[in-house]
Amino acid sequence: MRKSIVACLAGCLLAGTVHAGQDDDPIEPDRPDFVDSSKVVGKGRVQLEAGYAVERNRDAGVRERTGSTPALLRIGVSDTLEARVETEGRMRYRADGPDLRERVRGWDDTTIGVKWRVTEGDPDAGWRRPAFGLIADAAFDTGSSFFRGQGVRPGLRAVAEWELPQGLSLGVMPGVVRDHDDAGRRAVNGVFAVSLGKDWSERLHTFVELAAPRIARARHGGTEASFDIGGAWALTKDCEIDAALQRGLNHRTADLLWTVGLSIRL
Repeated sequence: MRKSIVACLAGCLLAGTVHAGQDDDPIEPDRPDFVDSSKVVGKGRVQLEAGYAVERNRDAGVRERTGSTPALLRIGVSDTLEARVETEGRMRYRADGPDLRERVRGWDDTTIGVKWRVTEGDPDAGWRRPAFGLIADAAFDTGSSFFRGQGVRPGLRAVAEWELPQGLSLGVMPGVVRDHDDAGRRAVNGVFAVSLGKDWSERLHTFVELAAPRIARARHGGTEASFDIGGAWALTKDCEIDAALQRGLNHRTADLLWTVGLSIRL
């Protein structure tokens, strides 16, 4: 753990010195909230967003705990386009119940995609001119057997962002994903989330969010929904730490999830 902290701090220092003097915007990661940013990292830039997450759930007397190491690599292809590689990384699952004791370790699937920054926002135009982006990706069944999904699952999400008075911002992200349910049947599920952010200073940002990462019929697994809260602190223009807490809103969603993370732009 100590070596990891030292490596992270060294990465922040490197990120802050390699591009010192450049007149670019502060880093804007896609984590820890569910609503992604409409911005891209910029041509020739590389951004790594990584963290640790723990999900807890209790159902019918069974206590479940899942640990993961989510990571997103973003590579700037042009000033309006970026390539993306994403995974939940190393996974650890445990379940305990009256007649159950299960322990599983492995790797999650890999998602590859692109983000296109379609338009810049115009605060003077109010609601008529949000910043707008599109994210197209596909999850591949590359993970360990216990955590692996079924086949290729393509998805498309749109992100609209508005800059509001008093340092407030609003983000909305609808989308669709082609997935498979537990019975192997194909299904086209919805995605939707809305996030309200607040910039308290140049370094501190907080948010509250309602997220539905899966909107599906009951026969395809049903809808998942959560209420999320969190924040981020910019250590430098190119390095940010974050934390978030998620509370499930129905029985199909994990009771509680917390995450901490670090984002570095080079």
